[in-house]
Amino acid sequence: MIKVFEATDIGRVRPINEDSKTVFDPAVYAVADGMGGEAAGEVASRILTDTIRRELEGRDRIGWAMLEHAVQAANDNILQYVQEHPSCQGMGTTATVLHIDADTNEAIWAHVGDSRLYCLHDGAFRQVTRDHSYVADLVEQGTITPEEARVHPKKNMLTRAVGVEPNLRVDTGNWILSQGDILLLATDGLMKQIPDGDICATLLTHPADPARTLVDMALNAGGTDNVTAIVVVFGA
Repeated sequence: MIKVFEATDIGRVRPINEDSKTVFDPAVYAVADGMGGEAAGEVASRILTDTIRRELEGRDRIGWAMLEHAVQAANDNILQYVQEHPSCQGMGTTATVLHIDADTNEAIWAHVGDSRLYCLHDGAFRQVTRDHSYVADLVEQGTITPEEARVHPKKNMLTRAVGVEPNLRVDTGNWILSQGDILLLATDGLMKQIPDGDICATLLTHPADPARTLVDMALNAGGTDNVTAIVVVFGA
């Protein structure tokens, strides 16, 4: 059995919500954080989630190659939209996509950008995806700490995004889930406001609606960005 909770909010500062999310059968979940301003980011993230749904809804045996293909299709669709609407030049979006195979208990994911997929397993909370961002590279190089990255002036600078260039590299992966595992897909509006330790502690309390609880926490902490969360409880 899988329980799913989802929530999104414009936040307290931004004029529009450039985040998009989608949840559909067979157990596919995606979040996207658009960029570009003037509603272009909203368009890019919506093209991403709409394309993911068209490519994967109702499919049998979805593997990582199908997830990657769906993200690549979204990349092509955004580039085509920009070609037809030159004023949207420069728009793009993150993409974090998850599928759970009911037969194998396998979590399969595809990812571009700095939205994230986390897994809470036996009390241990880990970030599954790697951020494609300037500050993530600095952290990996040991130049700055994760704490410094959260307040770095270039924390929003992406090194990879969907819809920016034709040759897109998509990260993919998979692992076997255990009963009780909790998965979180979130845009960076959550992580900007709430440290991973506090996110983990909140999920461990098993709130009635964990996605809404996390989004409200981000809003109460300042809500400086759009924020979106999908929480998937496996084997609930």
